[in-house]
Amino acid sequence: MQLSYWEKELFFNKSDLIIIGSGIVGLNAAISYKLKFPKKKVVILERGILPTGASTKNAGFACIGSVSELSDDLTKMPEDTVWETVKLRFNGLKKLRSIIGDEFMDYQHLGGYEVFDSKQSFEKNAEKISEFNNQLYDVTGLKETFKVNAIKIKDSAMQGFKFCIENKAEGQINTGLMMRNLLDVAQRLGILIFNNMNVTTITDSNQDIEIICNENLVLKSEKVIVATNGFAKELLNISDVEPARAQVLITKPIPGLKIKGSFHYDSGYYYFRNIDDRVLFGGGRNLDFSGENTTQFGLSEKIQNQLDYLLSKYILPENKFEIDLRWSGIMGVGSEKKPIVKFISNNIICAVRMGGMGVAIGSLVGEQAVNLLVSKS
Repeated sequence: MQLSYWEKELFFNKSDLIIIGSGIVGLNAAISYKLKFPKKKVVILERGILPTGASTKNAGFACIGSVSELSDDLTKMPEDTVWETVKLRFNGLKKLRSIIGDEFMDYQHLGGYEVFDSKQSFEKNAEKISEFNNQLYDVTGLKETFKVNAIKIKDSAMQGFKFCIENKAEGQINTGLMMRNLLDVAQRLGILIFNNMNVTTITDSNQDIEIICNENLVLKSEKVIVATNGFAKELLNISDVEPARAQVLITKPIPGLKIKGSFHYDSGYYYFRNIDDRVLFGGGRNLDFSGENTTQFGLSEKIQNQLDYLLSKYILPENKFEIDLRWSGIMGVGSEKKPIVKFISNNIICAVRMGGMGVAIGSLVGEQAVNLLVSKS
Protein backbone atom coordinates (compact mmCIF):
# COMPACT_ATOMS: atom_id res chain seq x y z
CA MET A 1 0.00 0.00 0.00
CA GLN A 2 1.50 3.33 -1.06
CA LEU A 3 1.15 6.18 1.45
CA SER A 4 1.43 9.90 0.88
CA TYR A 5 3.74 11.97 3.05
CA TRP A 6 0.74 13.27 5.02
CA GLU A 7 -0.69 9.81 5.59
CA LYS A 8 2.65 8.43 6.72
CA GLU A 9 3.50 11.33 9.06
CA LEU A 10 0.08 12.14 10.56
CA PHE A 11 -1.97 8.96 10.40
CA PHE A 12 0.33 5.95 10.24
CA ASN A 13 3.40 7.17 12.08
CA LYS A 14 4.42 5.23 15.16
CA SER A 15 1.81 5.04 17.94
CA ASP A 16 2.18 4.83 21.69
CA LEU A 17 -0.70 2.37 21.93
CA ILE A 18 -2.58 0.43 19.27
CA ILE A 19 -5.75 -1.39 20.25
CA ILE A 20 -7.12 -4.09 17.99
CA GLY A 21 -10.91 -4.16 18.16
CA SER A 22 -13.29 -1.20 18.48
CA GLY A 23 -15.91 -2.91 20.61
CA ILE A 24 -16.83 -2.10 24.20
CA VAL A 25 -13.53 -3.37 25.62
CA GLY A 26 -11.32 -1.75 22.98
CA LEU A 27 -13.01 1.64 23.19
CA ASN A 28 -12.91 1.67 26.99
CA ALA A 29 -9.25 0.69 26.99
CA ALA A 30 -8.47 3.52 24.59
CA ILE A 31 -10.45 6.03 26.65
CA SER A 32 -8.85 4.91 29.91
CA TYR A 33 -5.32 5.16 28.47
CA LYS A 34 -5.95 8.54 26.84
CA LEU A 35 -7.32 9.98 30.08
CA LYS A 36 -4.12 8.90 31.84
CA PHE A 37 -1.83 10.09 29.05
CA PRO A 38 -3.54 12.87 27.05
CA LYS A 39 -0.52 13.54 24.85
CA LYS A 40 0.04 9.93 23.82
CA LYS A 41 -1.03 8.72 20.40
CA VAL A 42 -3.73 6.06 20.64
CA VAL A 43 -5.04 4.20 17.59
CA ILE A 44 -7.81 1.62 17.31
CA LEU A 45 -7.84 -0.84 14.40
CA GLU A 46 -11.18 -2.41 13.49
CA ARG A 47 -11.69 -5.05 10.81
CA GLY A 48 -15.30 -4.05 10.03
CA ILE A 49 -17.21 -0.88 9.30
CA LEU A 50 -18.63 -1.33 12.82
CA PRO A 51 -17.32 -3.43 15.72
CA THR A 52 -17.27 -6.93 14.29
CA GLY A 53 -18.12 -9.25 17.20
CA ALA A 54 -21.11 -8.50 19.41
CA SER A 55 -20.83 -4.91 20.67
CA THR A 56 -23.41 -3.54 18.19
CA LYS A 57 -25.28 -6.84 17.89
CA ASN A 58 -26.06 -7.76 21.50
CA ALA A 59 -29.50 -7.60 23.11
CA GLY A 60 -28.67 -4.69 25.42
CA PHE A 61 -29.06 -6.55 28.72
CA ALA A 62 -27.48 -4.70 31.65
CA CYS A 63 -27.46 -7.89 33.69
CA ILE A 64 -25.36 -9.55 36.37
CA GLY A 65 -26.76 -13.10 36.22
CA SER A 66 -29.90 -15.06 37.03
CA VAL A 67 -30.23 -17.57 39.89
CA SER A 68 -30.11 -20.60 37.61
CA GLU A 69 -27.17 -19.22 35.63
CA LEU A 70 -25.19 -18.56 38.79
CA SER A 71 -26.15 -21.99 40.14
CA ASP A 72 -24.87 -23.55 36.93
CA ASP A 73 -21.65 -21.51 37.13
CA LEU A 74 -21.05 -22.76 40.68
CA THR A 75 -20.97 -26.33 39.39
CA LYS A 76 -18.29 -25.46 36.82
CA MET A 77 -16.11 -22.80 38.45
CA PRO A 78 -14.57 -22.07 41.87
CA GLU A 79 -17.01 -20.25 44.13
CA ASP A 80 -14.71 -17.25 44.59
CA THR A 81 -14.43 -16.86 40.80
CA VAL A 82 -18.21 -16.85 40.37
CA TRP A 83 -18.82 -14.09 42.92
CA GLU A 84 -15.81 -12.06 41.76
CA THR A 85 -17.23 -12.16 38.24
CA VAL A 86 -20.67 -11.02 39.45
CA LYS A 87 -19.01 -8.13 41.27
CA LEU A 88 -17.12 -7.26 38.09
CA ARG A 89 -20.40 -7.19 36.15
CA PHE A 90 -22.14 -4.96 38.68
CA ASN A 91 -19.24 -2.50 38.95
CA GLY A 92 -18.67 -2.63 35.21
CA LEU A 93 -22.22 -1.46 34.58
CA LYS A 94 -21.72 1.41 37.03
CA LYS A 95 -18.52 2.33 35.19
CA LEU A 96 -20.22 2.28 31.79
CA ARG A 97 -23.07 4.44 33.06
CA SER A 98 -20.62 6.97 34.52
CA ILE A 99 -18.68 7.24 31.24
CA ILE A 100 -21.65 7.71 28.92
CA GLY A 101 -24.54 8.80 31.13
CA ASP A 102 -27.85 6.95 31.41
CA GLU A 103 -29.74 9.21 28.99
CA PHE A 104 -27.13 8.70 26.28
CA MET A 105 -27.65 4.94 26.19
CA ASP A 106 -31.31 4.92 27.28
CA TYR A 107 -30.54 2.97 30.45
CA GLN A 108 -33.75 1.78 32.09
CA HIS A 109 -33.66 0.14 35.51
CA LEU A 110 -36.62 -2.18 34.93
CA GLY A 111 -35.26 -5.28 36.65
CA GLY A 112 -34.40 -8.72 35.40
CA TYR A 113 -36.83 -11.64 35.49
CA GLU A 114 -35.99 -15.31 35.25
CA VAL A 115 -38.98 -17.35 34.09
CA PHE A 116 -39.58 -21.09 34.51
CA ASP A 117 -41.92 -23.60 32.91
CA SER A 118 -41.00 -26.32 35.42
CA LYS A 119 -42.13 -26.25 39.07
CA GLN A 120 -39.25 -28.54 40.03
CA SER A 121 -36.65 -26.26 38.43
CA PHE A 122 -38.23 -23.16 39.96
CA GLU A 123 -38.32 -24.61 43.47
CA LYS A 124 -34.74 -25.84 43.18
CA ASN A 125 -33.59 -22.32 42.31
CA ALA A 126 -35.90 -20.51 44.72
CA GLU A 127 -34.24 -22.41 47.57
CA LYS A 128 -31.00 -20.59 46.77
CA ILE A 129 -32.40 -17.05 46.87
CA SER A 130 -31.56 -16.38 50.52
CA GLU A 131 -28.00 -17.69 50.15
CA PHE A 132 -27.39 -15.68 46.97
CA ASN A 133 -28.85 -12.52 48.49
CA ASN A 134 -26.40 -12.82 51.37
CA GLN A 135 -23.52 -13.24 48.91
CA LEU A 136 -24.59 -10.21 46.87
CA TYR A 137 -25.46 -7.79 49.66
CA ASP A 138 -21.96 -6.29 49.76
CA VAL A 139 -22.02 -5.96 45.95
CA THR A 140 -25.47 -4.53 45.22
CA GLY A 141 -26.29 -3.01 48.61
CA LEU A 142 -29.72 -4.67 48.38
CA LYS A 143 -31.09 -6.95 51.07
CA GLU A 144 -33.12 -8.71 48.39
CA THR A 145 -31.32 -8.70 45.07
CA PHE A 146 -33.43 -11.75 44.15
CA LYS A 147 -37.04 -12.39 45.13
CA VAL A 148 -39.96 -14.46 43.88
CA ASN A 149 -42.34 -12.40 41.73
CA ALA A 150 -45.67 -14.18 41.50
CA ILE A 151 -47.52 -11.79 39.19
CA LYS A 152 -44.94 -10.74 36.57
CA ILE A 153 -45.87 -13.46 34.08
CA LYS A 154 -49.59 -12.63 34.26
CA ASP A 155 -48.88 -8.89 33.98
CA SER A 156 -46.82 -9.59 30.86
CA ALA A 157 -49.60 -11.66 29.24
CA MET A 158 -47.30 -14.65 28.77
CA GLN A 159 -48.26 -18.33 28.83
CA GLY A 160 -46.24 -21.51 29.21
CA PHE A 161 -44.00 -19.88 31.79
CA LYS A 162 -45.43 -20.46 35.27
CA PHE A 163 -42.95 -19.07 37.80
CA CYS A 164 -40.65 -16.06 38.06
CA ILE A 165 -37.67 -14.85 40.12
CA GLU A 166 -36.90 -11.14 39.96
CA ASN A 167 -33.43 -9.56 40.06
CA LYS A 168 -33.73 -5.95 41.26
CA ALA A 169 -30.17 -5.06 40.25
CA GLU A 170 -30.67 -5.40 36.49
CA GLY A 171 -31.67 -3.07 33.68
CA GLN A 172 -31.42 -2.61 29.94
CA ILE A 173 -29.83 -0.25 27.43
CA ASN A 174 -30.08 0.77 23.80
CA THR A 175 -27.01 -0.99 22.41
CA GLY A 176 -26.66 1.15 19.30
CA LEU A 177 -27.00 4.41 21.23
CA MET A 178 -24.45 3.23 23.78
CA MET A 179 -21.88 2.40 21.12
CA ARG A 180 -22.44 5.63 19.16
CA ASN A 181 -21.82 7.70 22.27
CA LEU A 182 -18.84 5.61 23.35
CA LEU A 183 -17.33 6.24 19.91
CA ASP A 184 -18.04 9.96 20.35
CA VAL A 185 -16.22 10.01 23.70
CA ALA A 186 -13.18 8.32 22.14
CA GLN A 187 -13.06 10.65 19.15
CA ARG A 188 -13.43 13.77 21.31
CA LEU A 189 -10.32 12.63 23.20
CA GLY A 190 -8.38 12.50 19.94
CA ILE A 191 -8.28 8.71 19.60
CA LEU A 192 -7.85 7.64 15.96
CA ILE A 193 -10.17 4.85 14.80
CA PHE A 194 -9.39 3.11 11.51
CA ASN A 195 -12.06 0.78 10.14
CA ASN A 196 -11.70 -1.98 7.54
CA MET A 197 -8.25 -2.79 8.94
CA ASN A 198 -7.79 -6.55 8.87
CA VAL A 199 -4.81 -7.33 11.12
CA THR A 200 -2.98 -10.46 9.95
CA THR A 201 0.27 -10.43 11.97
CA ILE A 202 1.54 -8.97 15.26
CA THR A 203 5.27 -9.17 16.04
CA ASP A 204 6.86 -7.97 19.29
CA SER A 205 10.60 -7.35 18.92
CA ASN A 206 10.83 -5.98 22.50
CA GLN A 207 11.54 -2.56 20.99
CA ASP A 208 8.67 -1.92 18.61
CA ILE A 209 5.56 -3.93 17.87
CA GLU A 210 4.98 -4.40 14.17
CA ILE A 211 1.42 -4.90 12.96
CA ILE A 212 0.68 -5.95 9.40
CA CYS A 213 -2.76 -5.09 8.03
CA ASN A 214 -4.55 -5.47 4.73
CA GLU A 215 -2.57 -4.62 1.60
CA ASN A 216 0.66 -5.13 3.58
CA LEU A 217 0.30 -1.88 5.50
CA VAL A 218 2.86 -1.97 8.32
CA LEU A 219 2.13 -0.08 11.55
CA LYS A 220 4.40 0.30 14.57
CA SER A 221 3.55 0.89 18.20
CA GLU A 222 5.14 0.89 21.64
CA LYS A 223 2.29 -1.17 23.16
CA VAL A 224 -0.67 -3.21 21.90
CA ILE A 225 -3.92 -4.38 23.46
CA VAL A 226 -5.81 -7.11 21.63
CA ALA A 227 -9.54 -6.77 22.38
CA THR A 228 -11.06 -9.04 19.75
CA ASN A 229 -12.91 -11.33 22.21
CA GLY A 230 -14.24 -14.36 20.29
CA PHE A 231 -11.80 -13.76 17.42
CA ALA A 232 -8.72 -13.83 19.68
CA LYS A 233 -7.42 -17.17 18.41
CA GLU A 234 -7.11 -15.77 14.90
CA LEU A 235 -4.33 -13.46 16.12
CA LEU A 236 -2.92 -14.97 19.29
CA ASN A 237 -1.73 -18.34 20.51
CA ILE A 238 -4.14 -18.33 23.42
CA SER A 239 -6.07 -21.19 24.97
CA ASP A 240 -9.49 -21.31 26.65
CA VAL A 241 -11.27 -18.73 24.57
CA GLU A 242 -13.62 -19.94 21.87
CA PRO A 243 -16.04 -18.13 19.57
CA ALA A 244 -19.72 -18.53 20.36
CA ARG A 245 -22.37 -17.34 17.94
CA ALA A 246 -25.56 -15.85 19.38
CA GLN A 247 -28.68 -15.56 17.23
CA VAL A 248 -31.25 -12.82 17.72
CA LEU A 249 -34.54 -11.69 16.19
CA ILE A 250 -36.81 -8.70 16.67
CA THR A 251 -40.48 -8.24 15.87
CA LYS A 252 -42.18 -5.31 14.22
CA PRO A 253 -43.91 -2.94 16.70
CA ILE A 254 -46.75 -4.59 18.64
CA PRO A 255 -49.57 -2.29 19.87
CA GLY A 256 -50.26 -2.72 23.59
CA LEU A 257 -47.20 -4.85 24.27
CA LYS A 258 -47.17 -5.62 28.01
CA ILE A 259 -43.68 -7.08 28.38
CA LYS A 260 -41.48 -4.80 30.49
CA GLY A 261 -38.01 -5.63 31.77
CA SER A 262 -35.26 -8.08 30.82
CA PHE A 263 -36.27 -11.75 30.84
CA HIS A 264 -34.09 -14.86 31.10
CA TYR A 265 -35.05 -18.48 30.55
CA ASP A 266 -33.26 -21.84 30.72
CA SER A 267 -30.15 -20.79 32.70
CA GLY A 268 -29.84 -17.62 30.61
CA TYR A 269 -29.58 -19.45 27.27
CA TYR A 270 -32.71 -17.59 26.12
CA TYR A 271 -33.39 -13.90 26.73
CA PHE A 272 -35.99 -11.37 25.64
CA ARG A 273 -37.10 -7.81 26.27
CA ASN A 274 -39.19 -4.90 24.98
CA ILE A 275 -37.47 -2.30 22.80
CA ASP A 276 -39.54 0.35 20.99
CA ASP A 277 -42.71 -1.74 21.51
CA ARG A 278 -41.03 -4.72 19.85
CA VAL A 279 -39.89 -7.99 21.36
CA LEU A 280 -36.18 -8.66 20.97
CA PHE A 281 -35.52 -12.36 21.51
CA GLY A 282 -32.28 -14.31 21.32
CA GLY A 283 -30.48 -17.45 22.40
CA GLY A 284 -30.72 -21.16 21.79
CA ARG A 285 -26.97 -21.74 21.52
CA ASN A 286 -27.36 -24.71 23.87
CA LEU A 287 -29.28 -26.54 21.14
CA ASP A 288 -26.07 -26.91 19.14
CA PHE A 289 -22.93 -25.89 21.05
CA SER A 290 -20.53 -27.33 18.48
CA GLY A 291 -22.34 -25.78 15.52
CA GLU A 292 -22.45 -22.37 17.21
CA ASN A 293 -18.75 -22.53 18.13
CA THR A 294 -17.87 -20.48 15.05
CA THR A 295 -16.65 -17.08 13.90
CA GLN A 296 -19.00 -17.21 10.92
CA PHE A 297 -22.02 -14.92 11.13
CA GLY A 298 -25.30 -16.49 10.07
CA LEU A 299 -28.47 -18.22 11.22
CA SER A 300 -29.35 -21.87 11.79
CA GLU A 301 -32.79 -23.24 10.97
CA LYS A 302 -32.89 -25.34 14.14
CA ILE A 303 -32.31 -22.40 16.49
CA GLN A 304 -34.49 -19.96 14.58
CA ASN A 305 -37.38 -22.45 14.58
CA GLN A 306 -37.09 -22.82 18.35
CA LEU A 307 -37.03 -19.04 18.84
CA ASP A 308 -40.14 -18.74 16.67
CA TYR A 309 -41.89 -21.49 18.64
CA LEU A 310 -41.16 -20.01 22.06
CA LEU A 311 -42.08 -16.54 20.85
CA SER A 312 -45.50 -17.61 19.56
CA LYS A 313 -46.44 -20.15 22.25
CA TYR A 314 -44.83 -18.74 25.40
CA ILE A 315 -44.00 -15.05 25.02
CA LEU A 316 -46.64 -13.61 22.67
CA PRO A 317 -49.52 -16.11 22.71
CA GLU A 318 -52.13 -13.34 22.74
CA ASN A 319 -50.50 -11.09 20.13
CA LYS A 320 -50.28 -11.11 16.38
CA PHE A 321 -46.74 -10.27 15.34
CA GLU A 322 -44.32 -10.23 12.44
CA ILE A 323 -40.57 -10.74 12.52
CA ASP A 324 -38.73 -7.65 11.31
CA LEU A 325 -35.04 -8.64 11.51
CA ARG A 326 -32.84 -11.62 12.34
CA TRP A 327 -29.08 -11.44 12.96
CA SER A 328 -26.16 -12.97 14.84
CA GLY A 329 -23.15 -11.83 16.87
CA ILE A 330 -19.93 -13.55 17.95
CA MET A 331 -19.08 -13.77 21.66
CA GLY A 332 -16.00 -15.17 23.39
CA VAL A 333 -16.45 -17.98 25.94
CA GLY A 334 -14.32 -20.52 27.79
CA SER A 335 -14.23 -22.88 30.75
CA GLU A 336 -14.75 -19.86 33.04
CA LYS A 337 -16.76 -16.68 32.57
CA LYS A 338 -14.01 -14.63 34.15
CA PRO A 339 -12.31 -12.55 31.41
CA ILE A 340 -8.70 -13.10 30.39
CA VAL A 341 -6.56 -10.00 30.87
CA LYS A 342 -2.86 -10.82 30.66
CA PHE A 343 0.44 -10.20 28.89
CA ILE A 344 0.98 -12.24 25.74
CA SER A 345 4.48 -10.86 25.32
CA ASN A 346 6.50 -8.04 26.89
CA ASN A 347 4.43 -5.33 25.20
CA ILE A 348 1.21 -7.05 24.11
CA ILE A 349 -1.82 -7.60 26.35
CA CYS A 350 -5.00 -9.47 25.56
CA ALA A 351 -8.38 -8.50 27.04
CA VAL A 352 -10.78 -11.19 25.84
CA ARG A 353 -13.39 -13.83 26.86
CA MET A 354 -16.31 -11.70 27.97
CA GLY A 355 -18.50 -14.78 28.43
CA GLY A 356 -21.54 -13.12 26.87
CA MET A 357 -21.43 -10.28 29.43
CA GLY A 358 -19.56 -7.64 27.44
CA VAL A 359 -22.10 -4.90 28.17
CA ALA A 360 -21.68 -5.48 31.90
CA ILE A 361 -17.93 -6.02 32.17
CA GLY A 362 -16.42 -4.42 29.06
CA SER A 363 -15.73 -1.03 30.65
CA LEU A 364 -13.81 -2.46 33.59
CA VAL A 365 -11.98 -5.05 31.48
CA GLY A 366 -10.70 -2.29 29.20
CA GLU A 367 -9.56 -0.31 32.23
CA GLN A 368 -7.94 -3.41 33.77
CA ALA A 369 -5.93 -3.99 30.58
CA VAL A 370 -4.61 -0.43 30.69
CA ASN A 371 -3.75 -0.65 34.40
CA LEU A 372 -1.84 -3.87 33.77
CA LEU A 373 -0.01 -2.27 30.87
CA VAL A 374 0.92 0.80 32.89
CA SER A 375 2.04 -1.25 35.90
CA LYS A 376 4.88 -2.71 33.82
CA SER A 377 6.02 0.61 32.32
